[in-house]
Amino acid sequence: MATQPTTVLVTGASGYIAGWIVKQLLDQGHTVHATVRDPGKTASAAHLLACAKNSPGTLKLFKADLLAPGSFDAATAGCSVVMHTASPFVLDGFRDAEAELVRPAVEGTRNVLQSANRHDSVRRVVLTSSIAAVVGDNIDFVRSGKPALDDSDWNTTSSVAHNPYQYSKLAAEKAAWDLQAAQARWDLVTINPAMVYGPSLTPHSQSGSIDALRQLVHPLRAAGLPSLTMGVVDVREVAQAHLLAAFTPEAKGRYLLVHKDMQMLEIARILRGEFGKQYTFPRIEVPKWATWLFGPMAGPVTREFISKNVGLPLKFDNRRSLELGVTYRPVEQTVIEHFRQLVADGLV
Repeated sequence: MATQPTTVLVTGASGYIAGWIVKQLLDQGHTVHATVRDPGKTASAAHLLACAKNSPGTLKLFKADLLAPGSFDAATAGCSVVMHTASPFVLDGFRDAEAELVRPAVEGTRNVLQSANRHDSVRRVVLTSSIAAVVGDNIDFVRSGKPALDDSDWNTTSSVAHNPYQYSKLAAEKAAWDLQAAQARWDLVTINPAMVYGPSLTPHSQSGSIDALRQLVHPLRAAGLPSLTMGVVDVREVAQAHLLAAFTPEAKGRYLLVHKDMQMLEIARILRGEFGKQYTFPRIEVPKWATWLFGPMAGPVTREFISKNVGLPLKFDNRRSLELGVTYRPVEQTVIEHFRQLVADGLV
């Protein structure tokens, strides 16, 4: 994908997905305005600075806060593309889901896009949404009666009380589409990835996939794993999709980034083949009744979540991402490289 170098804003640039986006942009020679919470914290931005040092692109760091109006104005100035990746990623341990998840996700999206409204240079916004904006629970797919979920589907069942993280992603994407419809200068493309695996550019990043892989070697999981199906995708392909969405003129709408649907037991089987001499991975599937009884004791999961997801299928139609030009690498490579990095970083 050859494009003329331009200036691109990437919000939340120190994040797991954003790091790869920044790297790919720099490797193509673009100037990247990268927002972080504190540019003075060298550890959180060290991997970005390293990428810039070894690339033809230019990196400029900016301080920004999702909840501060006008906070993204300086970083947006002169940018033709805005990539908004910043959003709270908290699955458990919060006291107030509205205050800690939903409000920052929605108001942060509004702040970024309002900055886009104030700068005539912006022509396209690429939003990092989530498959969570498409579906809340596996039972929603079952009830849909469709062979696979696609870009026309929306999560209609999550709320602040049930799956608040999923609800925050839905609310933020809806807010983005409302803001796009209220003006005519810039257009909007959303990238909706499933569970993202693959190596990180920094050991300081956080992601649900890191926690999921660590759970596979946790003593509480040695007896087996629940039958939980999810979509998976490599982080590098999610980054690739952002660049394709930014620089493909005909790109529009929503793109589901899903390589394939898998169960955690399938991932454990792949990792056992590579790391089985060093680590013990679960070999059997735990019956749903046992998951319902004991699941909440092993982690931050509710019985409502178990009843609506465990043992139920889930399928996605990724044809639009293929038409966009995304190329998916073997999932075995993705999870093996990710786990190898966790070992190297001392996280397992």
